Amino acid sequence: MTTDAGVPPIEVRGLTMQYGPLVVMRELNFQVRKGEIFVIMGGSGSGKSTLMRHMIGLQKPSEGSILFEGVDFLEADLDARREILRRMGVLYQNGALWSGLTLAENVALPLEEYTDLDAETIDEITSLKLALVGLKGSGAFYPSEISGGMRKRAALARATALDPEVLFFDEPSSGLDPITASRLDDLILQLRASFGTTIVVVSHDLASIFKIADRVLFLDIKQKTMTALGTPAELRENPPSEEVRQFLTRSSEPGSPPGSSTARPSP
Repeated sequence: MTTDAGVPPIEVRGLTMQYGPLVVMRELNFQVRKGEIFVIMGGSGSGKSTLMRHMIGLQKPSEGSILFEGVDFLEADLDARREILRRMGVLYQNGALWSGLTLAENVALPLEEYTDLDAETIDEITSLKLALVGLKGSGAFYPSEISGGMRKRAALARATALDPEVLFFDEPSSGLDPITASRLDDLILQLRASFGTTIVVVSHDLASIFKIADRVLFLDIKQKTMTALGTPAELRENPPSEEVRQFLTRSSEPGSPPGSSTARPSP
């Protein structure tokens, strides 16, 4: 992928996701801007994680395309796909660390797979990545020997091993207490500030969404398509639908009509 200021890092065009006859979401059209934190939100079963799997190439769209800096991932040849994947990092919901490997070995895996670096250099980078997420000196531990928050941070170290241009996070705060989740949000913000990384996050955690998101995309499970795109604050103050209003205020009570500018308290 070549850098071009006029081409978005990610563009989704006319995307339809389905399992057999079951349509999950249809006609999704949006762009992710360079250097932004872009959050995909929606209720349970709306297809948030499914959309992320499509965006990282794990699932094939029923219709539409996903472009990385103008390159259609599915239409690209193997070398181009490998280059795209090398420039991505992914933090899965459960961390997805290899249980039989130490934290250091987990972080080293992408470096061994995608680079020709010698063992000493890989060890140095691995130690640096673990230190950056607050796990200095923890490389010899196995995933089963550490807390859930530490596993998430170790998974983040692995996701950033190759200095990716785009990072994907699937429900990063899932299973974490509020303080640990907030610290992980701080790490996400630090990554963007330090390296200009473009970050895509799947989340339903309001505190996290309002803390880290530049823009959010709302997937409406009833309409089976996207119904809102904008900053969290503007969508909360002027929700385009009752579903968006209820999601962003965590209220099940009927509210003011969509488009109302009535102020509401922050979550």
